[in-house]
Amino acid sequence: MTRNLNAAGTILLTVFLFPASLSLFAQQSGLQTSFLVPSAIRTVNAGMAASVAGTIADTEHLPYLKEVAKEAAKEAAKEPTPQTKIFLPTASDLLIQQAEERFRNGKKAFQDRDFAHARTEFDAAIDVMLTASANPTDPRLFESKLEEMVDAIHRDDLSGMGAAAIEDVPGFDKAPLEDIVTMTFSVDPRIKDKVQTQIKTTSSALPLVVNDTVLGYINYFNGRGHRTIEAGLERSGKYSAMISRILAEEGIPQELIHLAQAESGFLPRAVSRAAAEGLWQFVKFRGNEYGLKQTPYSDERLDPEKATRAAAHHLHDLYNEFGDWYLAIAAYNCGPGCVERAVERTGYADFWELRARKMLPIETTNYVPIILAMTIMAKNAPEYGLDHITPDAAIEYDTVVTTSPTNLSLIGDLTDAPISELVQLNPALLRSVAPGNFEIRVPKGTGAQVTAGLDLVPAELRASSRIHRVEAGQSLASIAKLYSASPMQIAAANHLKGGDPAEGDRLVVPAAYHEVMPALRTPRTASKTTMSKAVAASSRTVSSQVITTKAKLRAVRPVHPATATLAQLKDHNRSLNR
Repeated sequence: MTRNLNAAGTILLTVFLFPASLSLFAQQSGLQTSFLVPSAIRTVNAGMAASVAGTIADTEHLPYLKEVAKEAAKEAAKEPTPQTKIFLPTASDLLIQQAEERFRNGKKAFQDRDFAHARTEFDAAIDVMLTASANPTDPRLFESKLEEMVDAIHRDDLSGMGAAAIEDVPGFDKAPLEDIVTMTFSVDPRIKDKVQTQIKTTSSALPLVVNDTVLGYINYFNGRGHRTIEAGLERSGKYSAMISRILAEEGIPQELIHLAQAESGFLPRAVSRAAAEGLWQFVKFRGNEYGLKQTPYSDERLDPEKATRAAAHHLHDLYNEFGDWYLAIAAYNCGPGCVERAVERTGYADFWELRARKMLPIETTNYVPIILAMTIMAKNAPEYGLDHITPDAAIEYDTVVTTSPTNLSLIGDLTDAPISELVQLNPALLRSVAPGNFEIRVPKGTGAQVTAGLDLVPAELRASSRIHRVEAGQSLASIAKLYSASPMQIAAANHLKGGDPAEGDRLVVPAAYHEVMPALRTPRTASKTTMSKAVAASSRTVSSQVITTKAKLRAVRPVHPATATLAQLKDHNRSLNR
């Protein structure tokens, strides 16, 4: 591949190994760098062009690098004096290379109908792209590539399984406050005295402090961010009774329910750009430490009750270590090691002192004030227009333990519940088939009938069978057509010896269900309308917006603070690695 440029020079794109650089980057950032090597783009003077033309590497399989090279060539062409320059990729560029390779692997697996592997690769590609948003060389091109990648995965979902099947697969939500933890907000001087008065009369097991940072977040949540706090309090109704019970059992202040509000907005399938998941935003290693397991079928970090119990245990341990709730909350965010080092360096075991000395990650320094602001506002709801909120109804359910893989559609047939309701009851389930020995939650009062109904279906058929209640005028042939099944199979499965089944009969329909791909672990936003109204300071809209399985991504901006050095990138990742 050769390229002719004007007198400004010629661009040479070479791909070569940087073992030492890769090793350093891997050590500093904690991110995997094994998939692709870094690249360099050199600008050479016209006299060197002939000797190097044959050494230009083809990077057609890496569109981002190729297009970055084009942009570099355009910029070089504008320079008045030909000169030699070396362009080295940023840490984000290296991650984008990884993401492209994972995406290509996923496409190959999808074409081979290895859906489990395809989903793993697609998930990894999107996760790495979101992480790569910190400092790409060309942010505009990064945004375009992310949108193209997500759209392509969405199209594969539709073409591979059919649009109707998508509803069987639960999606993921973006943690709603993730983008404001690095922001500060102005203080309304009119509310300062009012808030000071409020905390004097507010009963709280969590010490309440008011300063400019807390007041800034109160001002934000009382203005542009008001709908964010309203939505969280509405959703809290589903889980507040359960959370309150567990916090009381574990000796944790009730006010720390607002930690879950700050972490996830009470969205049980919230996913952060640091790969923290669930109501309490556990990363894998911390979740495993507290007994939250992951399998190809389920992730217990997404189970509200199990995750709440784990979070309470973790907070209890952190308080026992630091003897201070503010430090315990900070350590929940950035990790106990980070807080330990800050205390050791300064000799101060005081959150506000560590914050003033800039010894904690920026996200952590604002994390405690956000929780304090939410607590103060919730305890003084009428003063902030929060007294009119009607919380969602508490989630109630029966539990049935599966004895073999069982598809959710079969459970839906037995409970007359839509798949969407079953998905909401079982946020920890990653696939539309529950594995054996899984505690599946079904609508309250239906546990016995589900157990009895499953006994009608042979254990080895529960992953692919449906139950059909015969309606007036239906024949065996019409039922078979409805499920794209064979009348003979249905007759054999139900021991029918002749004639059509009677109205009201329940028939096992074998091989009527085909599992769709596991859920894409990509954050989603609520709607296109919300996306189109994005503003930088509002947590109601997000700076990195990825499609749901049905909505298109409209606008993407870098989701990490700008990090000019690998050391800064390392510090940023560590702050999120709780």
